[in-house]
Amino acid sequence: MDEREQSVQHFLDLIKKSHRGKFKIYIGMIAGVGKSYRMLQEAHELLENGVDIQIGYIETHGRAGTEALMEGLPVIPRRKIFYKGKELEEMDLDTIIRIHPEIVVVDELAHTNVEGSLNEKRWQDVMTLLNEGINVISAINIQHIESVNEEVQEITGIEVKERVPDSVLQEADEVVNIDLTAEELISRLKAGKIYRPDKIQTALDNFFRTENILQLRELALKEVALRVEKKVENEVAMGVAVGIRHEKFMACISSHEKTPRRIIRKAAKLATRYNTTFIALYVQTPNESMDRIGLANQRYLLNHFKLVAELGGEVVQVQSKDILDSIVKVCQEKQISTVCMGTPNLRLPSAIFSIMGYRKYLNNLSRTNVDLIILA
Repeated sequence: MDEREQSVQHFLDLIKKSHRGKFKIYIGMIAGVGKSYRMLQEAHELLENGVDIQIGYIETHGRAGTEALMEGLPVIPRRKIFYKGKELEEMDLDTIIRIHPEIVVVDELAHTNVEGSLNEKRWQDVMTLLNEGINVISAINIQHIESVNEEVQEITGIEVKERVPDSVLQEADEVVNIDLTAEELISRLKAGKIYRPDKIQTALDNFFRTENILQLRELALKEVALRVEKKVENEVAMGVAVGIRHEKFMACISSHEKTPRRIIRKAAKLATRYNTTFIALYVQTPNESMDRIGLANQRYLLNHFKLVAELGGEVVQVQSKDILDSIVKVCQEKQISTVCMGTPNLRLPSAIFSIMGYRKYLNNLSRTNVDLIILA
């Protein structure tokens, strides 16, 4: 693309952005902190000020206080879908677009839509609404954010399946934390304000243990602080000092199942922290050529590539017998500042040669001023 084409594209992007709806997200550390309640309170305030606001989808979970706040608010009826012999309800995306309210409230951002819907995920519905010029207020719990998924699993012992890419949060114009102390949250739970009486003890024994709440609260506070920091950096004009290097991160991944996902999330988190980009490098050795790689490893690899895309990264694939040499070359080509990789596999009897090669690799990174992060 030449300079003239870049100028035209930049202008078109500016126009598109000016027509795009504004996006506000409430983030909570756990269910029951009051995200839906706060959104409905805001909806009443906006309605009283003459703003055209509609409820596109809200989940009250049978909570009396939340249901009471629904009174007097305009609600767009849900779309009924028959799926596998059952009648289910989904947000009516087409009707919202047709009515085109100034603001729409959309709860449960991480929700997976029923098969056959226009989009697979509700966050994709929200992106559609924003592109239509409709402002959206939404909410999510910290455990549904992709980049902290493994941290949440380590804290709670539960793998959360429904997740939202960090790129969605990057689209937000405003991110607000709904915060409660662990004591306040547990008091709400025991008072029956979060779950039905028959579910309270199970919740206390599992997700709602005090140590879990404290760690999830810390994650939520850090996430919101990070998003606010990025917004300040993006919106406040700041001079760039001469001589400060531009950070760019690289995740070195393989076709194994779990470790590459940790490395990808680490690189993505660092990239967000430094308001920059990251790439994921996969070096295909002869042992993993298309006619030799196993089906399970192919599947793992495709899932890794999908995760990179969801987190806003770029996948780079090269074919080589020498993985370490390829890493160094790509670092130079892509101007990488930091490499994230797993623990090197030094197997006997070739350990001596592996160590020598690894030492050469470290020296090459050092010469090109590239930092190295090794994840256990």
